[in-house]
Amino acid sequence: MRFIGSVIEKLQRHPKRIVFPEGTEPRVLQAARQFHSLRMGAPILLGDRSKVKEVAELINVSLEGVRILNPGESEELENFVRRLELLRRHKGIQETEAREVMLRPNYFGAMMVAMNQADGLVSGTNEITGSVLRPLFQIIRVAPQVTTASSCMIMEVEDTRFGENGVLFMGDCGVIPEPNVDQLADVAVSTAQLARQLLGVRPRVAMLSYSTKGSATHPSIAKVQAATAMAEQKAKQKMLEADFDGELQLDAALVPEIAARKLPESKVAGRANVLIFPDLNAGNIGSKLIQHIARAHAYGQILLGLDRPAADVSRGSSAHDILGVAGIVGVQSIAYKLLYPDVARRLPGEF
Repeated sequence: MRFIGSVIEKLQRHPKRIVFPEGTEPRVLQAARQFHSLRMGAPILLGDRSKVKEVAELINVSLEGVRILNPGESEELENFVRRLELLRRHKGIQETEAREVMLRPNYFGAMMVAMNQADGLVSGTNEITGSVLRPLFQIIRVAPQVTTASSCMIMEVEDTRFGENGVLFMGDCGVIPEPNVDQLADVAVSTAQLARQLLGVRPRVAMLSYSTKGSATHPSIAKVQAATAMAEQKAKQKMLEADFDGELQLDAALVPEIAARKLPESKVAGRANVLIFPDLNAGNIGSKLIQHIARAHAYGQILLGLDRPAADVSRGSSAHDILGVAGIVGVQSIAYKLLYPDVARRLPGEF
């Protein structure tokens, strides 16, 4: 709660509009209500108004200050349909199909964010990852000067000796199954940028492997080594002040006593606050291990490298988790132009 408390305070100073496509999900309703009550901004629920109100009454949640928008009744629907036709014309989409697609809440919500009618999107409580990511990648796409879209989980553990007072940024845990060297470097830099924005400290990035500095040899280890060097170069180009080290085993990255024996000169070993996994298997398994065994507060997946802020939450997320993710997405949007230059001037369909 320490971390999310600071996120809430930042957003209270700069309130934002967050759209929640799953407007009839009880956990989303509870999170939206808290979002408004804590003065974090304006929550927007998508769905049939009568159904949203029915669920709210069943769970005794007030909808005061919560905007409800039915895509099928929106005055923006025709404009959004035309935009989608423009975006997908190379796929041969016609008006009838575009309208049918745009009535789906995740597509409508993505277009709202793309058209600056909302500052960020949070979805996924009742959807598989593909159903959340597909509209985002088709409508919002990657940011200018960015080649890789990825994601990260933010974990807050009770033991403040780990990470940054107990906060760890972990990527990629949700998007790229087998990243190549360039993609892995992009994941490292994007995750470090988010850590810098949210924590206000210098990111210490550990590029993880089952080897520490050549203790084993394998092509997968060589990939991590090459990605570490490339991430350092990319960070310098972006003028991001961060430390990178790899390849590192997890204990060497997090435990000072082990790091002191293996890598006494490292600026990262034993002190990492950003963990970069070599592939999606490792990232997804590792993040869920920490979440459930260590009973960590888990916030994500926070999507990185897109033209606008968005997140794909787990179907097992609680209302508190959803609120935390919405807060993070809102804080992202405060300085999004600094992270991804020119995003504010580009509309969907413009390149």
